[in-house]
Amino acid sequence: MKAMRVGFCGLGLMGAPMARRLLDAGVALRVWNRSPDKARALAAGCRANCTVCATPAEVARKADLVVLCLTDGTAVDAVVFGAEGLVDGAGKAGAAPLIVDHSSVAPSLTRTLAARWHAAAGGAWVDAPVSGGTAGAVSGTLAIMAGGDEDAVGLMEPVAARYAARVTRMGETGAGQATKLANQTIVATTIAALAEATLLARHAGIDAARIPEALRGGWADSVLLQTLQPRMLAPPAQATGTIRTMLKDFDAIQALVRETGAALPLAGMVRQWLVRAVEAGYGDADISQIVQVPISG
Repeated sequence: MKAMRVGFCGLGLMGAPMARRLLDAGVALRVWNRSPDKARALAAGCRANCTVCATPAEVARKADLVVLCLTDGTAVDAVVFGAEGLVDGAGKAGAAPLIVDHSSVAPSLTRTLAARWHAAAGGAWVDAPVSGGTAGAVSGTLAIMAGGDEDAVGLMEPVAARYAARVTRMGETGAGQATKLANQTIVATTIAALAEATLLARHAGIDAARIPEALRGGWADSVLLQTLQPRMLAPPAQATGTIRTMLKDFDAIQALVRETGAALPLAGMVRQWLVRAVEAGYGDADISQIVQVPISG
């Protein structure tokens, strides 16, 4: 795995710790970020094995596998197919790198992007969204839901093992992204339930701060209860996941609902709550701060 030439595009809240774990494991990286300072800071911090590239094309020219950790589908499209994008570098490399996309992208758009990549460069594409947040990226315990050719998923697993505890192939291209939307449905509806439970406790005169300990080990216990509910009472200084980002995911869920004909009334209610929160000025707040926004009225 150390001999594999790996590129990494996107060094945000999730991408930076993932790339750092690869570097710490001795994997040589070619990195690019839209804000060059982040790439230079990563290279300075690791002191070796990290080459900062001026463009995505430069990353692709000497990579067997390129990891993407970008904001959304528009950003993925631009980095892969835009000016000086990966596709330009792949054309000069002789063998197109495998793209491993950890970004959150609609399943239908993922299938389109993967088809374009194969047609233009002959390369394979694995959609591999993650769950576990920044803490999981730092500790290397992310869960990856992968979609794509079985051999391609197998090729990316040794690389992903440096920042993820598990890679599960869910099916063909787009299946990873669809699974991530199912994951986000569970996460956001659970957070909404935690917010309502916290509000109920307050109105009933209960010390809401004691709820995680009181429910520990019971059926209502969960990672979200133990980590998110305390943030509802003491907002974090820095958001680990914003309300605006969750709304973006729920817009993608809504699109998949229309595509598949599934009926998700509860998810629809949570989406309206997220919309109201953004309208109230909480878009860039930590997702836990949904507790500050009345669901109606």
